[in-house]
Amino acid sequence: MRRRLYFVLPDIPSARAMLDEMLLARIEERHMKFMAKEGTLPDDMPDCSFLQRTDLVHGAQLGMVIGGIVGLAAAVFLTVFPPDGITLRTAAILLVALGGAIFGGWASGMNAAAVPNKKLEQFAPAIERGQVLMIVDVPPRRVLEVEEMIAKRHPEISFGGIEPPMLAFP
Repeated sequence: MRRRLYFVLPDIPSARAMLDEMLLARIEERHMKFMAKEGTLPDDMPDCSFLQRTDLVHGAQLGMVIGGIVGLAAAVFLTVFPPDGITLRTAAILLVALGGAIFGGWASGMNAAAVPNKKLEQFAPAIERGQVLMIVDVPPRRVLEVEEMIAKRHPEISFGGIEPPMLAFP
């Protein structure tokens, strides 16, 4: 389990310096992501992926749940009130519910791909001003250490918050 920390950095050079300091603090590059104005982040710095920038994952999950419930309700309705000449078995209920979940996940995911990530929405004005968002995933025992290290070395960096426990970057 890891905790996700958000820090708003003033510019690209300070983001590069923070990347180096985090690497020296033995935080792997795969646990750090940076988000800046489109096209300004250098290629050698870890950038946020499409899945992290959008609400695709959340939208697909929500769509699967809603689609599964609607599919299950439709299957039960068709079983209780079958069309003339057709008999539906229990397997049909499961298949229709599964089909509803798959369709719901796909349809909702397609819509959510166009929506910015709600968790990162609060940092959008800072990013538009040219600042850089640094996202770091650290073990819970190192959260305080990382926060203190950054506050001591870089008082100009603002702490953006901490997210509840998570597994890792997808």
